[in-house]
Amino acid sequence: MTATATVTSPAAGLLAGHDDFLERAAAVPAEVATLRRAGRQRFAEVGIPSTRLEDWRFTNLAPIARTEFRHGPGFDADAPTPHGLTGEKLDVFRIPDCLDFVFVNGRFSRALSDSEELPAGVFVGSLAQALQQIPQHVLPHLGRHADADHPFVALNGAWLEDGAVVYVPRGLRVERSLHFLFIGTDAGGMPIASMPRNLFVVEEGGEATIVESYAGFEGERYLACPVTEVVGGRNSTIDHYRLGEESLDAFHLGTLKIHLDRDARFFTHSVNHGGAVVRNDIQAYLGGEGIQCTLNGLYLARGRQLVDHHMQVDHAMPHCNSYELFKGILEDRSRAVFNGRINVHQDAQKTDAKQSSQHLLLSDDAIAHSNPQLEIYADDVRCTHGSTTGQLDDEAVFYLRSRGIGSEAAKSLLTYAFAGEVLEEIRLDTVRQDLEEFLFTRLPKGDTVRQAV
Repeated sequence: MTATATVTSPAAGLLAGHDDFLERAAAVPAEVATLRRAGRQRFAEVGIPSTRLEDWRFTNLAPIARTEFRHGPGFDADAPTPHGLTGEKLDVFRIPDCLDFVFVNGRFSRALSDSEELPAGVFVGSLAQALQQIPQHVLPHLGRHADADHPFVALNGAWLEDGAVVYVPRGLRVERSLHFLFIGTDAGGMPIASMPRNLFVVEEGGEATIVESYAGFEGERYLACPVTEVVGGRNSTIDHYRLGEESLDAFHLGTLKIHLDRDARFFTHSVNHGGAVVRNDIQAYLGGEGIQCTLNGLYLARGRQLVDHHMQVDHAMPHCNSYELFKGILEDRSRAVFNGRINVHQDAQKTDAKQSSQHLLLSDDAIAHSNPQLEIYADDVRCTHGSTTGQLDDEAVFYLRSRGIGSEAAKSLLTYAFAGEVLEEIRLDTVRQDLEEFLFTRLPKGDTVRQAV
């Protein structure tokens, strides 16, 4: 029986046209072909998860299952305006002082991207290019770290073709921050599904700052299903950001898998304020001693948006530190899910791990589900976890109002202060400033908040 024969709707819709894709994109290394076949078979078996499954019980994917998607039509990387996009139209999503690399519906656009000479041996570009130019540095890692049993990692693998690649050889530092901008669109009203596969490898002693942005224009309906694998070698430093600015009619199902070696330092900040349904699975494996790993997040939701973060940190070796701080600000009838787990393996003595999930509800109809967990098999560790969900403190609002600040401005100041703890940890100034400016425009009486801070 072939993989196609086992597919039932709605899984069949997300695999529609896969035979044609395999025929069109057949010229790939054997390892990529294997990942495609395995991904197709696995997704055909499991399909789109339902709320009957524990990991998905608060995340209803029925809107995705009901939508008929097509896979993004290809275009020449040098086409000046792929899908009608121009450089000027994308300026709103660009980040100052960064090198921009643009992907449209998962495919690299050289015409919309920057070009600048990088240190000898460093590769920054598309997966399709990397498989041709540096396969020896890509194939040992591609598909080795993300859990292929996860349904949307499997789906991504089935359509594996393009995405972002960074390779930094031993001891090198990339001075410029690298910004990968993934734009989603529809095609004449037909929603498009894109499956970018990203791989960031920083070898021993290397350093890089990497920003992933997933964005779209309002009214565009599409599905972004990216998988990003990050490999940090010994004593490497990676400063990573993942920004979600999707259309409010779009869907985002993303996976970030981090694999770190001895004495590596990894910092990631996930910030999201777009998308109708957003799910981010973030997993970190601390595979050597002395690792420092920071995983922070901030998300804002309104209307009927759903934002779901599933976190897992595996402490496999001694003397490692991990810190997680995720904050959500919910308005209207929006919903959020935070499910975090820290696994401390038997050999991981002297572990220091902290996990905190906090939600601020600005509406009586907003709902947050939080489930922090610890699973510890070592006896000499320091691990804490906690979760809080609540509304603005009436006494704090009253205190500000008693000093001549209006009710809306007082609430906005407190909301900004709630988000500020995460913003302060963002080390890339241009990203932090853009997010601060977004909050000023998003919050009522934002000008008053800007003047106060």
